[in-house]
Amino acid sequence: MNSHVNGLSAKLKGRRLWSTLLVLITLTLGILIGTVAQKGALGKDKATGASDATPLTLPAPQQMSSAFSKVAKQLEPTVVNINTESTIKPSQRRRRGATPDDSDSMQDFFDRFFGGDGGQLGPGSPEGARQRSLGSGVIVDPKGYIVTNAHVVEKADRIRVSLPDDVPGQQYDAKVIGVDKETDLAVIKIEPKKQLNAAKLGNSDSLDVGDWVLAIGSPFGLEHTVTAGIISSKGRNIDNSKQFQSFLQTDAAINPGNSGGPLVNMNAEVVGINTAIFTQGAGSQGVGFALPSKTVAEVYNQIIGPEHKVTRGSIGVGFNAAEIPAIGRVYGVKGGVTISSVTPGGPAEKAGLKVGDTITSVDGKQIKDGNELVTEISARKPGTKATLAYIRGGKTGDATVTIADRAKLFASNDGEAEDDTGGGKPVESKFGLSVKNLTPDIAERLQVPAGKGVIVQDVKPGSFAEDAGVTRGDVILEVNRTPVNSEEDFRRVQSQLKSGEDVVFLVHQGRGANGGTIFKGGTLP
Repeated sequence: MNSHVNGLSAKLKGRRLWSTLLVLITLTLGILIGTVAQKGALGKDKATGASDATPLTLPAPQQMSSAFSKVAKQLEPTVVNINTESTIKPSQRRRRGATPDDSDSMQDFFDRFFGGDGGQLGPGSPEGARQRSLGSGVIVDPKGYIVTNAHVVEKADRIRVSLPDDVPGQQYDAKVIGVDKETDLAVIKIEPKKQLNAAKLGNSDSLDVGDWVLAIGSPFGLEHTVTAGIISSKGRNIDNSKQFQSFLQTDAAINPGNSGGPLVNMNAEVVGINTAIFTQGAGSQGVGFALPSKTVAEVYNQIIGPEHKVTRGSIGVGFNAAEIPAIGRVYGVKGGVTISSVTPGGPAEKAGLKVGDTITSVDGKQIKDGNELVTEISARKPGTKATLAYIRGGKTGDATVTIADRAKLFASNDGEAEDDTGGGKPVESKFGLSVKNLTPDIAERLQVPAGKGVIVQDVKPGSFAEDAGVTRGDVILEVNRTPVNSEEDFRRVQSQLKSGEDVVFLVHQGRGANGGTIFKGGTLP
């Protein structure tokens, strides 16, 4: 039995050995055959250049999503490139070399991001040198009328316009029809050899946040550039000194050279004029601003009129641009516009309105804030009358005012007061500021009535006064409606106020055309 088993085992071992040898022989032959075949194929390729790769083919053209391209094609013939030239003047040279603290911040904003009057020459450029700037514009009338930004053309000696569908290099000299610095809009005109394509104006009031828009222009001189984005916000104010600039905000890329070009909706309608960007590197960071077409139409229609200028009504009052809730609580009102200054000899003063009065309606129309008041009054013609309802000391009253021309009313208020000090040792306070009595000569220079107010000498960092916006050189006239005409008055009023109470300062600021009185305040910590 054992010999039989041993014999069977030997046979099995023999078979396994032959099987293993057979597999090895097969693999070896396969490798040799594959190598020979490869060499043969390579040799054939080298000899004939043949390949087994499949050639690439392009599909027939298909119409994809075309919304943006259709809008761009409609608008591109109406968007122009604007080139300006001007001569460096001594005042311009000094201003460009000024530090950020003593230069006009908004003009500097435009200079850095849209060419402004800086153009292609930097600080230190010699007097008399020629400088060049680039901008955009949009044709709104086939006769050659073009809308752009005022800062694109305002200081130019020569303005030339390139049309998008004209002979390359062909330029037309343009003349300025009118400029409105309040909104930074301008209308220029060329004399074309043919009737031009004109853009269609849309109504910016119909826009909603999230709507698609295109920005078209010549950023960095690159003509016919189109960028897409959405409306990010509406009614955005970026400079409180510009009461008539309420912007559309968009994330459509806007860059230097886009200024004056159109912002367009998906109906191929112009809904804004690209004006400014917010940036930390002189390039687009997704925050651009365009003046709404409603503002553009109002300004344009006045500029093309007989006088070629924009006339706005005014009643001669000042108020806070930003709402301060403490003002309403201190003055006992829940809405309306509380007057912080009254222009001497202006309509409001003649009608008996005073600082601290709160205007609640104009000819029966309720007024919620300063923007509504400005909109309502500025749209009225000088010489017309309006009835204002107001609250004074908790009691209601009416006043009839005769609307004045805003430009003429404030024309004389263009001086700049010096920041100086009064006399005596400053009085410190729990507000985190120190004050001194006003000397007669300083009061005269600051145009403060004799015997009124105390001047701020110092404001502590991080204090209530600093948070409220009080700065050195401000003249405090009232604290919570109580006149402050001396250091003693100031001590007495501040000693009566406790933590958690609302505090409102009526402050006079000597700042030239922006001078006057304003409210500052908050809740005392």
